[in-house]
Amino acid sequence: QVQLVESGGGLVQAGGSLRLSCLASGRSFSSYPMGWFRQAPGKVREFVSAIGRDSQYYADSVTGRFTISRDSAKNTVYLQMNSLKPEDTAVYYCAAGNRLSEEEKAYNYWGQGTQVTVSS
Repeated sequence: QVQLVESGGGLVQAGGSLRLSCLASGRSFSSYPMGWFRQAPGKVREFVSAIGRDSQYYADSVTGRFTISRDSAKNTVYLQMNSLKPEDTAVYYCAAGNRLSEEEKAYNYWGQGTQVTVSS
């Protein structure tokens, strides 16, 4: 059974940093695109970042502050978040898909999410 489990969320002050991790189990995702999405209270889920074999993509709102990476040996994807802002507060979801995309429909597997709260 495929599982994606996020960790690393928490409460941080504005300007601080967090690193989210997404551990995949049940199969190897080393060659599959992986993405991070987030959903703030009262808002639709939105794309944050995605990583393919040789490329990474970011939403404009996080470019220059967030960095996505992967450790294929550990079947884990990371999201390093620096210079956090209150508007980054959301539940962050990890996803695995068949093609590198900003669209949710490109991703077949989803984690349960991890809460990130940034205080002002």
